[in-house]
Formats: sequence, C-alpha cells, structure tokens
Amino acid sequence: MCTPLDKDDRLPDFVPLLPHVKACEWHVDPQKGYTVREIKPRIFVVTDGGYQALFVATGAGVVLFDAPPSCGAHIMQAVADVTAEPVVKLVYSHGHVDHISGAGIILQQNPAIEIIAEEGVARFLLDQNDPHRPMPTRVFTKHERLTFGSMIADLRVGHWHSPPGDLFIHLPEEKVLMAVDTMSSGSVPFMGLDLTMNMHAYLKVFDQMLSYDFDFLVPGHHSNPSTRDDVRLVGEYVCDVYETIKRIHDGDHTSLRSRAAQKYGRDNSYAIARTIIDAEVAEAAKEVKDRWVTKLVGVDIWAESHCRTALVYFEWDVGLRPGGVPTATVRRWPRGLRRPSSVG
Repeated sequence: MCTPLDKDDRLPDFVPLLPHVKACEWHVDPQKGYTVREIKPRIFVVTDGGYQALFVATGAGVVLFDAPPSCGAHIMQAVADVTAEPVVKLVYSHGHVDHISGAGIILQQNPAIEIIAEEGVARFLLDQNDPHRPMPTRVFTKHERLTFGSMIADLRVGHWHSPPGDLFIHLPEEKVLMAVDTMSSGSVPFMGLDLTMNMHAYLKVFDQMLSYDFDFLVPGHHSNPSTRDDVRLVGEYVCDVYETIKRIHDGDHTSLRSRAAQKYGRDNSYAIARTIIDAEVAEAAKEVKDRWVTKLVGVDIWAESHCRTALVYFEWDVGLRPGGVPTATVRRWPRGLRRPSSVG
C-alpha cells in the first residue's frame, strides 16, 4: 500500500558527499555486505558502511564490542576471516536497538557467550524483554577494568546519549577508544545531535574523549574510524551550534512577537512561541550552514535539528534570569577545541 510520502516525488536537494570525506571511506563490497580491517595489532573493525562493531583477538578468545543488526549476520564470518579464535565475550556499548540487536544472532551461533553490560543498560533491557537484545550475563556498575587474554579494556559509563548510559571503551595499550553515537568521521552528528537525551552531558563529551590517549575512535557509525582531529572538528561544530543559538535567542524579538500576537491573538501563546522558536532555529541554522557546509557532511541535512536541540537545552535547562543573564555560569569553550573566529 502506497502512502502519501511514497507518491510524493518532490524530494529535497542536499549537498553531495564531500570529496575529501568520501575518499577516506572504507570500500564495502555490496555482494559480501561487510568489510573487516585491523586498525591496531589484534584489534579489528567490522562495518557494513553504516554501522561499526569492534573486536579484539586476545589469544584466549575474541571479545566483541556491539552487534549492530545491519551486519549482525556477518559478524561471526568477519571474525573467522581474520582469526581462528572463537567469540567468547560480547560487550554492549549501550541499549539502543540499532547497535546491539544483532546479539540475538550471535547468541544463537554461540550459546555459551558471556554478555557484559553496565547495570543501567541491564535494567533497561530487562524492561524491554527483547530476544534480539539478550540480557547480560555479567553486569558491572559505572566502571569495569576488563582483563582477558592479552586485552585490557577500561569500561566507564557516561550519559551523553541514552538515559540508561553509554560506555567509553578504552584499550589503553593499543590507544583505541570506542564511544558510540558521539559523532562520525567527516560528518556532523545525526539528527538532534545524535539523538542526545542529555545535551548538558553531550556538550562535554568531546573534551572527555580527547582526555583519553587514543589514535583511533570507533564511533559506531559510517565505515572508517575517526582520529583526534576528527573529534576536534566535530566538537567545534557542536560548540558553534550552541553558541550561535544562544546569541540569536538572546536577540530582540519584540517585533516578531508583536506580529505573531496580532495574527494569532495575544492569548494564543503556543502559536506565538512556535513562531519565535522556528525563526530562531532557522536563523541559527542558516549561519551554521554558511560556515560549515564545505567542511562536514550533512550540515544542510541536520543543522536545523541540531539548532533546535541546542535551543531547547539553552532555554529550558540553562534558563535566563530577568534581564537575559543565563542562570548557569557561562560555559567556557571546551579545552582543545578551536573557537571559530566568526562566532560572536
């Protein structure tokens, strides 16, 4: 059955993928459906081009981090392509379907596998009762130093994305970090600043990532891992979004408010609020697009949703005292991130 969307051929125009970003993407054979590469000795990334999982051949068995359903059917074969070691442990980075619901397939193929998660994610999955996201068999609280075979992995909970928690997964000896749904190499974050449910924490995550000693970041999306420079660049974009929406929100909207009240009636507060919010978001998004569209992929696609997310945080979480002064201490530009000269 066709929906109105199926019949509408007026698709929007978007900027093509930037050549310098496309050149870095890993090739995925569409017939095979995945590619696997060794990014450090014994440390591999498997990807279908849209999602990533990480695994480590430890000498005592393979430890797998995440099992996206988009490539879940290929993960065991990808492991077998590069090592004879069996998959013995699976670590959930967080509870979202699109990153771990291939675990049901992994469990069917290896019923003895140990599944590890932080307790907040374990409680969430218990409520979900989803056979595609099997319950963890080992649970830890906030922080775990996972030592197995030749691998040492530092697992530490954060809250930049999903309410039950997200993991920083750090392999300190190999200088590899996994922090899923923070960003993607060469691209702006996904809709709503990567669907963050905690903008306050998300604004801090780039500093937090840069505080780790890593050469490669595995962010869970697209094909190739990210570098420290990628993290800095996307962090600068996010801060620019926030600073831009703050400045525009603090501008004088008296005329727009009066025109909206005249058109919709002074008692129609929702219509007035919607008019002002939409105008602020549109103005901020235009500025952001002008500055960033040639630097990162997806600016023209997601900038408006990013500005709206930042506006909601600034107006309702930060708040304003009478006179327009933020109730919270004015946020400093994050350490290690270059402040664009065009930002007021």
